[in-house]
Amino acid sequence: MKEKRFQLLILSPLKRTWGIKMNKKKWVTIVSVYSVIYTVITLLNSVLYLCNGVYEDPSGNWHELDRALILLIGITAFELCAALPVKPLVLRYAIAYVPSQLLAFAYVWFSGLREELAKTAYRDIWINFTCLFVLLCVMNTIAGIRKEKKKNRFTDNGKDVGKVPHSV
Repeated sequence: MKEKRFQLLILSPLKRTWGIKMNKKKWVTIVSVYSVIYTVITLLNSVLYLCNGVYEDPSGNWHELDRALILLIGITAFELCAALPVKPLVLRYAIAYVPSQLLAFAYVWFSGLREELAKTAYRDIWINFTCLFVLLCVMNTIAGIRKEKKKNRFTDNGKDVGKVPHSV
């Protein structure tokens, strides 16, 4: 019953709107990637603060929420656009990067209505978001290459070369 509800609420609208087929395994992968990247970024940020003698996050809880939302923007845009039927992989990545980076800039602008932005806020978000996106692109490309190698491992031009012919 839970699986049916998941398909109706989440998967069906994505398939209708974007033509993207997403199963439960794909969602688990997305959530796992999100969680791992968020954890690593948060730990790295904390270690850097501690190395500089800062024992409390000066931006407080908003900083954590901002980080989570920016990461969500990046991963969601990447996952939605990575499935587009655009052949050159670089072009597909660019199609995903440009609007999501603009959305990240818009988020920074809106957060400026909540509190004063640092002088380097836009530069910082550009560097951090671009690094995140490059990381996602590299991970996706490596996964695609490994998948292709695994697929072609036992075949060569459609012929099965993994089996040893029987000698009579």
